[in-house]
Amino acid sequence: MTERSEADEQRPDAGGQRLTTRETAERLGVKPETVYAYVSRGQLSSSRAPGGRGSTFDAAEVEALARRTGRREPPSATGEPAVRTGITLIADDRYYFRGVDATELATRHTYEEVAEWLWTGELRPGVRFTAPAQTVAAARRAVGALPVHCGSTDRLRVAVVAAAAADPLRFDLSREAVLGGARSLIPALVAALPTAGGDDGAGAHDVDLSPDPGYGAGAAAPGGPATAVGLARQLWPKLTARKPDEPSLAALDTALALLIDHDLAASTLAARVAASARAHPYAVVSAGLGVLEGPLHGAASGLAHRMLAEVLERGGAAPVVADHLRAGRRVPGLGHRLYTGEDPRARTLFDLLARIPQAGPALAAARDVVATTARDRTLHANVDLALAVLSVASDMPAEAGETVFAIARTAGWIAHALEEYGERPLRMRPSGHYTGPRPPQPLPSLTPCD
Repeated sequence: MTERSEADEQRPDAGGQRLTTRETAERLGVKPETVYAYVSRGQLSSSRAPGGRGSTFDAAEVEALARRTGRREPPSATGEPAVRTGITLIADDRYYFRGVDATELATRHTYEEVAEWLWTGELRPGVRFTAPAQTVAAARRAVGALPVHCGSTDRLRVAVVAAAAADPLRFDLSREAVLGGARSLIPALVAALPTAGGDDGAGAHDVDLSPDPGYGAGAAAPGGPATAVGLARQLWPKLTARKPDEPSLAALDTALALLIDHDLAASTLAARVAASARAHPYAVVSAGLGVLEGPLHGAASGLAHRMLAEVLERGGAAPVVADHLRAGRRVPGLGHRLYTGEDPRARTLFDLLARIPQAGPALAAARDVVATTARDRTLHANVDLALAVLSVASDMPAEAGETVFAIARTAGWIAHALEEYGERPLRMRPSGHYTGPRPPQPLPSLTPCD
């Protein structure tokens, strides 16, 4: 019964509820022969595939067995740790959310709608996230107590802790409870940020949240998704004192949707490790925010922002690029280890920014940077450079891109937490490769104080 046929290589059920022998073996982390051993011991049931060749297995039953037996993760082709996930796929210079092109989702649907797709696999047109008044009040009080010089990521970390303290049900890890908390946490984080040019920590009430004429909830506005009501419009006054226009709001909303997830980035891996230990969702988000602040991750757009501002000030990219190279620094906003060509997130945002007149100078500066560096070697623009164009063109501070990144990625961390909660607890426990002195060693002697 270990013989595999062509029927084993194809999924026989379009709904994805039946798995082939090969898929079952991969999900369990075993050989096909072991799959049939599970069948013979009554731990797994099988059915004949259409045409009578090969066997199929119920996906839910396979997942339940995997949790009981402690499914092993397959090694990656590069030898790096690999984690099974059904959320994001990056392949052939494109990326997909649950099998759907992520850039198409981001340009046709709002951030909230894409988040729901990532969480549930369902699109809910017109969905909007709201936060309880007591959660917003707690987050604002906590953030308001911080020193004035604190950055947005500092404020978001404190806001998450405050929101957690205000939620007595945060330890409920059921799917419904996690989703309910996520839908209130994200707008609470936005509401906790101070308004640009102000110090009151308010914000959503500073912007007209009523639907714009001609655009119903969930309807696509010209050049982007509907942003008449929603998180992008609430976030805008936290980033800049400039009055928003619909094309700029559409660009911000699309940026949020594009950045929701990007496979197992460093912050997402940290979030999954926390979820593996059964930390509650607020703690999962805190873990992600802690990693996001690094200059090689969420803070990278701030470096690109400062570079573009300097290019505009000096009238060209050549001297600015030369200064970076002379100092031994990488040119910000260029290159991505997962893409051989241009980052699809950058390409999508550049297309939207090209429709905004005031973005013209910053967009030209970004293209000048790309063209200047191309004289030596080809490095394509990444999403950090596109975020920098948006922030420079909209009179936002350098850290605005990091704020957008953090708010957007919160939904992705929640999606990964939901997935991880369904796995074996504490499975992300790598073994250390000890390189220190071999025992037994003598006790260290005390060093006398001066």
